[in-house]
Amino acid sequence: MHAFALNFAGMRSDGFIHYLDAHLLVVEKPAGLLSVPGRLPENRDCVVSRLQASHPEVLTVHRLDQVTSGLMLYARGKAMQVALSVLFEQRQVTKRYQALVCGVIDADSGEIALPLTRDWPNRPRQKVDHQTGKPSLTRWWVVERDQANRQTRLELEPVTGRTHQLRVHLASIGHPIIGDVFYGADADVAGRVCLHARRLAFTHPATAQAMAFESPPPF
Repeated sequence: MHAFALNFAGMRSDGFIHYLDAHLLVVEKPAGLLSVPGRLPENRDCVVSRLQASHPEVLTVHRLDQVTSGLMLYARGKAMQVALSVLFEQRQVTKRYQALVCGVIDADSGEIALPLTRDWPNRPRQKVDHQTGKPSLTRWWVVERDQANRQTRLELEPVTGRTHQLRVHLASIGHPIIGDVFYGADADVAGRVCLHARRLAFTHPATAQAMAFESPPPF
């Protein structure tokens, strides 16, 4: 399915709508913009509030970290929000990310199965905790190795959807995401955290049509 650009209220030039129908929207979120409003007044600007300026019925289904760019799915109305949330809960939504990570990874693919929980004294930081953490699984594949810069481009599948899961899992194996100083990367030389939600695929709850969207990483 081909994306089309449709600017919406207040969105920067690197964020746009890929798809819009009577039931849902697929949106490109730029890095640095919140998915939903934060608690403080200065953090009210976000993707959903900008969408609601022109589509008041839009509701959140899932989130991306503020530092992450890429594809997001939003519902138009409560019934569709429930239907899409069920797809996510039942793992019927295919999500793929790409990341640039520190270091060169020798293996071609693998899995990271480490339980995660909130690091309460250092909120919003998350951490691996084998006693109280929730089961978390990430699958990864090497796309490209950059020996000169000591970096690896990875394709990522978050089988579970814990907060900061990809960022914590990669840091835990000694390969933090480029730019992610919050989780141990060196000083930010990329100008952003190099994590992008590049593919989203699901069956449309209202039409039963197979939907698939792609967004090339901007790094």
